[in-house]
Amino acid sequence: MKIAILASGNGTNFQALAEKFQSGEIPGELSLLFCDHPDAYVVERAKKLNVPYESFTVKECGGKKPYEERLLDLLNAHQIDFLILAGYMRVIGAEIIKTFENSIINLHPAYLPEYPGLHSIERAFEDHVQNGRTETGVTVHYVDCGLDSGPIIAQRHVPIYDEDTVDELEERVHECEHILFPQTIKRVLNDRIAYEKGSN
Repeated sequence: MKIAILASGNGTNFQALAEKFQSGEIPGELSLLFCDHPDAYVVERAKKLNVPYESFTVKECGGKKPYEERLLDLLNAHQIDFLILAGYMRVIGAEIIKTFENSIINLHPAYLPEYPGLHSIERAFEDHVQNGRTETGVTVHYVDCGLDSGPIIAQRHVPIYDEDTVDELEERVHECEHILFPQTIKRVLNDRIAYEKGSN
């Protein structure tokens, strides 16, 4: 099974997953990193780990539709079977979702359905400051055409402490992500591979 990871930023979750793919702890072949920001540090992580990578922007494609078409062509060219979104900051288009139905997983830094969309950690922290909120969380879910609305696979709560800064909360959320995301991906891919073997 060939896997692609889509990411937009620093790439700590990409690295955590890539190392586990390369060690064999997570099944499947990590065949591609795609990044929509060519200057993002995740590209450097891919280079250091010898993971094939591609990067282009919506602007250089001339808009969202040609960008999505080029991305789908890229995924098909690499014969990708399964997509993992690890800090990918764009909404996936309908054609890609249709092509990879039930085969796209996203990591979201909140306990969905709370705080969908962008700036989830900051919004949870603001709720803590304004309203005394004591926890947020992390969610791994399948991707559908809605905003962070697909079926939930795994979740974990993350506490917010009175003395926290937003940076400290962000670090705690990322620590949780680096545990939950690889565990969940491993379970999903093991189940998928076992099912496909049983079907043949």
